[in-house]
Amino acid sequence: MTINTSRRGFLKGAAAAGAVLLVGTRPDGALAAASSETAKFNPFVKIDADGTVTAIVKHFEKGQGPATGLPTLIAEEIGLTMDQIEYEFAPSDPNVYNNLLFGPFQGTGGSTAMANSWMQYRQAGAAAREMLINAAAQSWGVDVSGISIQEGIVKAGDKSAPIAEFVAAASQLEAPAEPRLKDPSEFRLIGNNTVRRKDSAIKGNGQAMYAMDVHLPNQMVAMIKRPESKGGIALGFDDSASKEVKGYINAAVLPNQAGVAVYAENTWAAIQAREALEVEWDMSGAETRDSDQIKAEIMAALDAAPTYNVNKADFAAVSAAIEGADKVIEKTFYFPLLAHAPMEPLNCTIEQTADGDIVLHDGAQMPTGPHMAYQQIFQLPPEKIHIKTMLAGGSFGRRATPDADYQVEAALAFVVTDRSRPVKLVWTREDDIRSGYYRPAFGHKVRVGLDTQGGILGWQHQVAGQSIMKGTAFEAFAVHDGVDHSSIEGIADSPYNIPGMALGLTDTPKATSVLWWRSVGHTHTAYTMETMMDLVAEAAGRDPVEFRLSYLSDTSNPDQQRKAAVLKLAAEKAGWGNAPEGRSQGIAVHKSFGSYAAEVVEVSGDPETGIKIERVTCAVDCGIAVNPDVVRAQMEGGIGYGIGHVMRDQITLTSGAVDQYNFPDYEPLRIGDIAAIDVHIVPSAEAPTGVGEPGTPPSAPALANAINALSGVHVAQLPMEEHGVSFA
Repeated sequence: MTINTSRRGFLKGAAAAGAVLLVGTRPDGALAAASSETAKFNPFVKIDADGTVTAIVKHFEKGQGPATGLPTLIAEEIGLTMDQIEYEFAPSDPNVYNNLLFGPFQGTGGSTAMANSWMQYRQAGAAAREMLINAAAQSWGVDVSGISIQEGIVKAGDKSAPIAEFVAAASQLEAPAEPRLKDPSEFRLIGNNTVRRKDSAIKGNGQAMYAMDVHLPNQMVAMIKRPESKGGIALGFDDSASKEVKGYINAAVLPNQAGVAVYAENTWAAIQAREALEVEWDMSGAETRDSDQIKAEIMAALDAAPTYNVNKADFAAVSAAIEGADKVIEKTFYFPLLAHAPMEPLNCTIEQTADGDIVLHDGAQMPTGPHMAYQQIFQLPPEKIHIKTMLAGGSFGRRATPDADYQVEAALAFVVTDRSRPVKLVWTREDDIRSGYYRPAFGHKVRVGLDTQGGILGWQHQVAGQSIMKGTAFEAFAVHDGVDHSSIEGIADSPYNIPGMALGLTDTPKATSVLWWRSVGHTHTAYTMETMMDLVAEAAGRDPVEFRLSYLSDTSNPDQQRKAAVLKLAAEKAGWGNAPEGRSQGIAVHKSFGSYAAEVVEVSGDPETGIKIERVTCAVDCGIAVNPDVVRAQMEGGIGYGIGHVMRDQITLTSGAVDQYNFPDYEPLRIGDIAAIDVHIVPSAEAPTGVGEPGTPPSAPALANAINALSGVHVAQLPMEEHGVSFA
């Protein structure tokens, strides 16, 4: 069962239980260990006096698996079964629980949970193992070389005892500076196909506590009345009709005037009272554009000289090479705004303790953001702010915003009360679709020239769209020489060895609020690159797989070889070129978040009467697959997420207001949309890389290529159902 606690509560709980072994790292990265009474660091491993081992998980669980993966690393190194380890979410403390890939910031995202915690958690587990063994050696008077821990039992010859017998003694020892990590040949849990998720049972029986499940005594439910278009501000309101709603308490303009908080005794009353509320808005600073205007701005930017020469290419030389080519293939792409649409809409609960501390109960994807914001809002030092991280029902990036938007909403809704009652902020599905943050709109214009043998002479690639990182706290590390890398990732760093590549970028004005979305820029760059590779291969009269492999042929380049390997594996497992009669196949391969994924989509039917997705075959190289079951599930989820959105989804604006409301007009993937998905994991000795997002980028272009192979219809403007393709 998942337990959430603050650091203070965590240590108090440990002390109350007696001797406890805590193993973790100091802020300088050095391993440290102690009993509860002397702990001066933040641990990753806690072993209670009764032998209960708990992994302190620093990455929050939104379905992607760190609550299983990180305990697996510790259990492997100590010598436990998966049933012998529990987990808790770490308290908010960026000094030690920071994401090593984000800098001094605690957060989960970018498919980094396993990649950045791989060594930390193994080292902590290995240190705990060695300390327990040293304690046993002292107790038994034997050499440490003859002692092992197997399934939670310390063994040495004819001697054996549970680890609980040595916790007290081990807690008095110093942590080894460099504990021995197990060799992969010793792994029993890492890479084991039979290891199942730690959180499956509690999610199945209802014990799991999601953020939406928090219900504190005497709490109020708050909902925010927001303007129709982003940027409007509230000047005042009339709640005469709201007062007629049973359960309505009151309303207040938020201090930042971004909306009006409506308070009620329960969610339904809050919904009804908010609907009845009349608000006077100042819309002079609000978004006013229509989707057609936004698209026109992007398309105009594609036709002009780019603002940034991303790869410092000689544009004139590349253009001249293409003009003189034997064949020229040109295509313009457009990608609309997209919502994240997680199954659990945004919510969080805020309260004040008797000591004046502020406690936030939240599916906190990036706790450092709200922690810092709350220090300013409540004028409190960091130790007076506590974040209890709960499970979350999806995110896809939405729960991690540069401005901690919904957590700040909750704080502002709370700070204007007398703080005597907790406030639970709840977003409805309509709020999520109409007032959220969106995958930005982007356009691509690509011209490729081929020589007489069908080889690429030049590839001219223009990108225009709305920068995610500029103007945010993340600009310093994500934007270099004016280029937001998230706008061109997957092109600028593609493993393909494409001659004559010229990549240009132009930023266009942001529409409403844009944010990273599952796989971020790879959502549009992979689609463009991989459908263009198919079109160019077709023009060259070459097989799409063979054509791609010819640009991944450098045997001295591991990047190319790993990408080529997943491409070959996916083609082999899908029976590339041998689709049953009436079916066609499309393939795509892409590297993102350090992982390589290739996918073959097999379709039947007709674009006019309905395309049916018969099968998706995926091959993934994510380094060591710590939990293969989780890897497969994440690839399946990423594939479905990518395909579902390109089939029929988009966010459109009319005079700045979002047109879509709920799932009837922003339809998620249905279980019948994809008949079957097969996932094949490449065996690897490399350190683990991301799996939460890499399944998404190749899925849509593989589908597009399959449709093109079946019917000759190439979809360059999305969603597909708006541009000539229907689905069965």
